[in-house]
Amino acid sequence: MSDDNRPDNTTLANLLFEFADRLEAKDIEYKPAAYRRAAENVAEYPGSVAALAADGPEAVMEIDRVGEAIADKLVEYVETGSIEELEALRGELPVEMDALTAVEGVGPKTVATLYRELEVQTLADLERVARNGEIRDLRGFGQTSEQNILENIAFARQSDARELLGDTRPVADELLATMEAHDAVKACELAGSIRRWRPTVGDIDVLVATADAAAVVEAFVAEGDELIEAGESKASIRLDGVQADLRVVTPEEYGAALQYFTGSKEHNVQLRNYALERDVSLNEYGAFELTDADETGQRIAGDTEASMYEVLDLAWIPPELREGTGEIAAAEAGALPDLVRTDDIRGDLHVHTDWSDGTASIREMATAAAAFGHEYIAITDHADGPGVVGEMGLSAAELREQHTAVEAVDAELDIDLLTGVETNIAADGGVSMDDGVLAACDVVVASPHSGLSGDGTERLCTAIEHPAVDIIGHPSGRLLNQRSGIEFDPTVVGEAAAAAGTALEVNSNPLRLDLWGEAIKAAIDAGAEIVIDTDAHRPNSFEHIEYGVHTARRGWAEAADVRNTDGVESLRS
Repeated sequence: MSDDNRPDNTTLANLLFEFADRLEAKDIEYKPAAYRRAAENVAEYPGSVAALAADGPEAVMEIDRVGEAIADKLVEYVETGSIEELEALRGELPVEMDALTAVEGVGPKTVATLYRELEVQTLADLERVARNGEIRDLRGFGQTSEQNILENIAFARQSDARELLGDTRPVADELLATMEAHDAVKACELAGSIRRWRPTVGDIDVLVATADAAAVVEAFVAEGDELIEAGESKASIRLDGVQADLRVVTPEEYGAALQYFTGSKEHNVQLRNYALERDVSLNEYGAFELTDADETGQRIAGDTEASMYEVLDLAWIPPELREGTGEIAAAEAGALPDLVRTDDIRGDLHVHTDWSDGTASIREMATAAAAFGHEYIAITDHADGPGVVGEMGLSAAELREQHTAVEAVDAELDIDLLTGVETNIAADGGVSMDDGVLAACDVVVASPHSGLSGDGTERLCTAIEHPAVDIIGHPSGRLLNQRSGIEFDPTVVGEAAAAAGTALEVNSNPLRLDLWGEAIKAAIDAGAEIVIDTDAHRPNSFEHIEYGVHTARRGWAEAADVRNTDGVESLRS
């Protein structure tokens, strides 16, 4: 296979994830977890796994958690374009595994049961049997399970239409850097939902100011894997599977265009109406005075984005706030928040190691955090009990042993290490660990991991009120484009958190981003504090903090609202 046709790391990782699902569907123990661990490390390997495969299985085995059997399969795929054993598994269970398991409540074993009993192979098949009431009669199911599956099918279909910010933003940043380096580019910026840091995006929007549109369009098109269309001032390409759209404007129009194309629609409509009340007309070309006859007159702003707000006596509104939720009134009143910044975050209070389901040791995670710039981290591996995947959770005795190990590393490194645990929140709000062990931890994170449907307001509030719980981790338990998680009233939860002194987490993992903007704002308005953590499972995960920070900014969070902008001594107290 030529270098140009080699599969990328994501493709290879997805094959291993599918392998894991199909093995799990056959009720095979241990192997699915090994394949998933390997898949995660293949996906995050910094170089080309396919290039390693060209040197044989031994080279592929350099990747952490990739053993000989998995390495052989990756080499087989790179060399032949298929894996014989995977094809056999597909033949045994001829279903659309990814589509079906994207429905909350439908795991690989459920897929196998539905195929065996009802011949369900596709999402359409699943919807048909659910609507016909055929699932409820199967052993282990029931009317409630059937209804939940039916409701979650629509979510699975909708989520498939948008890309994760965490997948798209790195591609967009690299494309932006390439365009910025071009001699003909005077100014360049991302626009649309990706600039507003929405958790999912439809495409990548790039805006460029130039006096040589043809040269810029040509350079942009050259970056694509596939050309969709190209014109004099616009172009669309497909890059790493994502559509990227270019809009070229003159330098004089750049500010107006950047404001207009950043959106959101709601923000722009409200801003235009606000301007019209002040005899100013806004569009993508600038701000214009309105004459007595309501006709467009002199252009009075538009070279810079800030000028589009200044002409209305408004402060520049950060892109994350432009959702039509009161930001214009706040700007008019001089009450825009001083939003939290990545540099404000001084530590991470939700970190995993290879004592549970992480990939690195306590020392390796601490060293990586220090190199990233953190002053402290809390080691919060999973407690055992319901909701923990596989047998990764730690018992009370193991947690006490780990705390001793954490303290030993803490004594040797400059970064401060806090002892902790991540315990599961049960359906009744209880937590899965002995109270004595929890009391001995510096940091207790309580998170929902199972039973992720229905209204969880009371469940979260009960956990919040537990005297040992410091943080509610990823409060909804959602996984973007995979499951919606539990529902809850963020105001009620925020009030409970404020009363108990328990912080609510903004989980920076791009698969989660939980809490999200609207919930963060409601919780903060109710008096709650938040923490912005990465839920790091490997050393390079600390870089995800920017996703959590921008998500918190979407919730109007200031540094004072974020507990881990404090130093370690303040946290201990």
